[in-house]
Amino acid sequence: MQNPHTSPRRQLLRLLPALLSLSAGLCMSSAHAQNFPNKQIRWIVVAPAGSSLDVIARAMQDKLKDNLGQTVVIENKPQAGGTLGTNEVAKSAPDGHTWVMSYNGPLSFAPHLYPKLPYQPLKDLQPVMTTTSQPNVIAVNAQLPVSNMRETIALMKTSPGKYNFASVGNGSSSHLTMEYIKVVTNTYAVHIPFNGSPPAVMATMSGETQFMASVPTVIAPQVKQGRLKYLAVTSAQRYPLLPDVPTVAESGVPELKGFEALAWNGVLVAAGTPRDVVDRINSALNSAIHDASVKERLKAAGLEPVGGTPEQFGKLIHDESVKWAPIIKRSGARID
Repeated sequence: MQNPHTSPRRQLLRLLPALLSLSAGLCMSSAHAQNFPNKQIRWIVVAPAGSSLDVIARAMQDKLKDNLGQTVVIENKPQAGGTLGTNEVAKSAPDGHTWVMSYNGPLSFAPHLYPKLPYQPLKDLQPVMTTTSQPNVIAVNAQLPVSNMRETIALMKTSPGKYNFASVGNGSSSHLTMEYIKVVTNTYAVHIPFNGSPPAVMATMSGETQFMASVPTVIAPQVKQGRLKYLAVTSAQRYPLLPDVPTVAESGVPELKGFEALAWNGVLVAAGTPRDVVDRINSALNSAIHDASVKERLKAAGLEPVGGTPEQFGKLIHDESVKWAPIIKRSGARID
């Protein structure tokens, strides 16, 4: 005789609430996808106008509008090394209508630099897509009597503290790349942070600072005009867009053998944003960054398009945080 408690009908009744809940969830997810976006999108870029991040966002802006059917409004918020704008999006409504274009400084370095960072990157933010990844290029004032990294290291060792280096902000790869070089070569130069690459480049051109590390976007035009000189790129291999510039590792300085420090950036939204909305944004971003005209604009600026999945971007943030934590600790860099 069949046990009434295990009859198909009784089992179905017991499963009915879970099935109804699952059905409701699927309907809600579908509704999110169908309704998004239902208003203009606010895109916070944590760097100033004219910076590499700004170039990326504005190169993609029109394609995103075409794809999503809504205006994408860009706001530049470079304050506090990009952490202010990143935190604003971390605290925003998780509906996909507020994005941040952030980079390795606020996302992977900041947790090891700020004693009271107001957000946790992979807890309070949802990665959407990596936009570009490329090396920094180390450049010097054209009047500085050096032509390569070996001569620059020798100059720093001869006169510790005499020279200044600019960065695009506290805690940026521009800053920490130079701190890393200082630590491993046992040299010293004074760090002068700026809000973004344009003022940092201006300071290096004027002689207020003598050298800097940054992506090629704003450095290349000044090199062409003879105001700055390339020393090296910070990738493990030579950068295809600057094939004649040697790597830091090629400098012949023993301590710099195997050196690598990349600059990368990407788009994130608030944690808790529905996955189907995240996927919709990811699809639009991938379509935009792989558009032929956008890729041409980015490569002309010395930027290498990436794209990819939210999971790939999340792994990059995590892995870079793990890699740089001991380097930051060793350098003694802290930001109050």
